[in-house]
Amino acid sequence: MEKVKIYTTPNCPYCKMAKAYFQKNNVQYEEFDVSVDKKALEEMVSKSHQMGVPVIDINNEIIVGFNRSAIDAALHLK
Repeated sequence: MEKVKIYTTPNCPYCKMAKAYFQKNNVQYEEFDVSVDKKALEEMVSKSHQMGVPVIDINNEIIVGFNRSAIDAALHLK
C-alpha cells in the first residue's frame, strides 16, 4: 500500500483538489498543515525545495502542485 503525505494550507484550492482526488480514488493520506506545523514545513521544504503547496509525497516520490498525471503514475492508478 502506498504511503501518501500531503503538505497543505487551509486556503489552498489545489490542496483541496488533491485531497478530493485522493478521496474519490480511495487513497488514504496523511495531511500536514504547514501554516501551523513548523516541523512539517521544514520537512516539506527539505523534501521539495519549494515553499508552495500542495507538496505530495507518495512513497518518497515528491510531487509539487496538483499534477494529476504524476499522482496517477505514482499511485499506479492509470
